[in-house]
Amino acid sequence: MITTTYNYQETLAASVKANWRVEDIIGGDKRIDFTRPFMPDSLARVNAIDFLRGDEKILLNQIRGYGYLYTFGLVEEFILPFVLDHVRPHLNEDDYRTRALLQFAGEEAKHIQLFKKFAEEFKQGFVTNCETIGPPEEIGKAVLSHGPLGVALVILGIEWATQKHYLESIRDDNGLDPQFKSLLRNHWIEEAQHTKLDTLMVQALTDNISEAEIERGISDYASIGGLVDGGLKQQVEFDLQAFQRAAARTLNEAEQEQFRSIQLQALRWTYLGSALTHPNFLATVGEFSPGGRKQLEDMAPVFS
Repeated sequence: MITTTYNYQETLAASVKANWRVEDIIGGDKRIDFTRPFMPDSLARVNAIDFLRGDEKILLNQIRGYGYLYTFGLVEEFILPFVLDHVRPHLNEDDYRTRALLQFAGEEAKHIQLFKKFAEEFKQGFVTNCETIGPPEEIGKAVLSHGPLGVALVILGIEWATQKHYLESIRDDNGLDPQFKSLLRNHWIEEAQHTKLDTLMVQALTDNISEAEIERGISDYASIGGLVDGGLKQQVEFDLQAFQRAAARTLNEAEQEQFRSIQLQALRWTYLGSALTHPNFLATVGEFSPGGRKQLEDMAPVFS
């Protein structure tokens, strides 16, 4: 059984206090600076590709930045219906619970809008088109075909990963484009509350269920992770093609293999490894399934 000090009333109050509008942080004079990197190298891992020139590193970094916001927008498109489905059966039981989860859903919808507006600006200013995996509704359908505990664990891991990314890699990196960094900061502010609500959802889903149901949830989490990993492999191919167009060069076979190897691990760490190694995520899993925590810890090195 999960024990936590989080509660709906306090989380709702914090969410309302932190609330921001899309119009206040993007558009008008708030423009992307295409002369600067968007992502910290701990996530982008462009410096490890030894054949890239300085300007090419910025191009690939920006391709990764575009993919980063696209991917989180994609994820939030299946988080939104999942949260609404979770709140619907208990609308009249706890007013703070209902309001907090509806606030959660509203913020996810806002993040989707924010990332779409960024994508519009990026497409207008970047040198080439960047393909992405999808469509989001098909990926969302595949994820949501799994059991609710597995999906909730995926969401919880992703939310903790965004916290790790911002606090450990983005916040103190003064070389990043300030506008892109602002988008990540505002996203992080609201996701800080979502980790609490996600934990409460996992708590509700694991109360009074059987060991077999818990094992099924862990298995579903791993299955969704495999689905994501397959998508990341495809995204690396899209990024490779986009980079070659942007840099106006064709990489030789050895360069392409180095690109694929480094960038696949970068994407795996960003979306899977940084969740699987987050102590708060592992602690939550460990409370209701010590064996499940061990399984996740054993998976983590593949995605680091």
